[in-house]
Amino acid sequence: MQEKVRIKIDGREIAVDKYFTILEACREVGVHVPTLCFDEALEPYAACRLCVVELVTKGTKKFVASCVYPVEEGAEIRTVSDDIARHRKMLVELYLSRSPNAKRIRRLADELGIKEPRYKFDKSLTHNCVVCAMCIRACSEIVGAYAIGFSGRGMKKKVEPPFHRGSAACISCGTCTTICPTEAITLQEIDQVKTVHEPGGAAGVGAGEVSGVAAGAGAEGVKGGAAALPGAKVVGSVPGSRATPCAVCSAFELIPVPPKHYGKWLSEKLSGKGE
Repeated sequence: MQEKVRIKIDGREIAVDKYFTILEACREVGVHVPTLCFDEALEPYAACRLCVVELVTKGTKKFVASCVYPVEEGAEIRTVSDDIARHRKMLVELYLSRSPNAKRIRRLADELGIKEPRYKFDKSLTHNCVVCAMCIRACSEIVGAYAIGFSGRGMKKKVEPPFHRGSAACISCGTCTTICPTEAITLQEIDQVKTVHEPGGAAGVGAGEVSGVAAGAGAEGVKGGAAALPGAKVVGSVPGSRATPCAVCSAFELIPVPPKHYGKWLSEKLSGKGE
């Protein structure tokens, strides 16, 4: 029999599994707490901070991320308050400034009555990626490919393969596209290459979006297919390929080794031994 702890959620006393997080406890009793970076298939990450709730224990109140904070005996949790409303509204305004075209963000803004954000971003820095890392975590935790990760800092932080080069680890499974909450990565970018990078031109992938993701068609001798910058590329002549690389793509090099050998490959490359 599972051990239980007694807690209060919005004044309602309940008993829940002692190993639950606050978010799990809220969902168990049908209390809605908004999230942007949470998925039951992934380990909690607490990046978006939309799931923050008020936690009162031993007379002390604090704000915690409900997706990672465990329940404890006698805790009182408030999911609705003026302070929480202000916190979420400010966050969604920031997200809306950064990702004005993201449908998920628009829906959150509508729920909070936000028409226009108070904060303004340079248009060159706006994009759908909210840096929630769901695509990266899905690639590593679910698929086990570890084909993409973060690079850059601040507003220039984005998702891409290691060393800004196409990763041979990518298997074009599309998991990153289905789990992305803001549709920053699409299947067209991974498989239907022409919609991202037309022959003879460089449409590019915006800052914060994935660049260099693997194409659906496999290249000779390369496990997982080919990859490109900034959209996608096919290396050599690949039967059935739907993409024609332009001059930019043709100059882009695929990493020919799996992730565990990246360090050695890069060292050899820099020393000239890998030429």
